[in-house]
Amino acid sequence: MCRNIRTLFNFEPPATDAEIRDASLQFVRKLSGFTKPSKANEAAFDLAVENVTASARLLIQTLVTNAAPRDRELEAVKARSRSAARFGISR
Repeated sequence: MCRNIRTLFNFEPPATDAEIRDASLQFVRKLSGFTKPSKANEAAFDLAVENVTASARLLIQTLVTNAAPRDRELEAVKARSRSAARFGISR
């Protein structure tokens, strides 16, 4: 369920609003246990996603580091390699 929650800080290019929102949505889904909330809980769920998105964006914007930004493509290759080693899948 948490496939979209990944490190978003210190990448070049920086994380997009869509990436931050997707991670926030997955976080709220995990906490609530809902993939899609009922009509009765929809407003609270959507508000939580908005609040988590705003907090995550603020966090990412205010963090500082001396490390060089990570390359998205290189990190994706590393992740595929780890997945292949873990699950024995070759691509």
